[in-house]
Amino acid sequence: MTTAAARAADLRNLWTLPGVYAPQADTHLLAQALHAEGITVGMDVLDLCTGSGALALLAARMGARVSATDISRRAVMTARMNAARAGHRVRVLRGDLAGPVAGQRFDVVVSNPPYMPAPHVRRTRSHRTAVAWDAGRCGRQALDRICAHTRELLRPHGVLLMVHSGVCGVEESLRRLTETGLHCSVTDRAYVPFGPVIIKRQPWLRAQGLIGADEDAEELVIIRAERS
Repeated sequence: MTTAAARAADLRNLWTLPGVYAPQADTHLLAQALHAEGITVGMDVLDLCTGSGALALLAARMGARVSATDISRRAVMTARMNAARAGHRVRVLRGDLAGPVAGQRFDVVVSNPPYMPAPHVRRTRSHRTAVAWDAGRCGRQALDRICAHTRELLRPHGVLLMVHSGVCGVEESLRRLTETGLHCSVTDRAYVPFGPVIIKRQPWLRAQGLIGADEDAEELVIIRAERS
């Protein structure tokens, strides 16, 4: 089995509690980027918005000391459960983005945050799962905060690897990260057919100018930002 095939199999074997974001195309794309970054034994890695813990576990398998955060209790339970099943030590903390690790510095920060534009705020229990992807009307509720505060999480020459959709503004993320003094670029792209969430919101997304009339695939991007 190739390394890429082994990573895909590992992602498929993860457990997720109801309401927790299961690994999908964006997770796979970010896993490739994390593997390519060359994580080595003894590095400190932070996984923001860990969800199932997929990326945290990959970093742990590569030898890193790993911390992971998520605001969802179920996600924290899921990530801890998957780490225990895999026999890896991952420090999984509940809290808002980097709040639980305030004041700490890392060699790599990896994040697959919520980034889907949403026409309204979902509050009922039946929509609890949506917190894993809904991110305000522009899809940037978490992205803007990550862009603003990542530099203070990174050691010199530390790296942020973040995935998000072209729907919520790739150039805006690059601009915001650059303004904080990070050197950033798009290092990978993939196009995937629209999933159920985008299909359901197509009329609203088109009315907002976030997708074109003829678009039928979502662009996913990897942004790499390095502190000099």
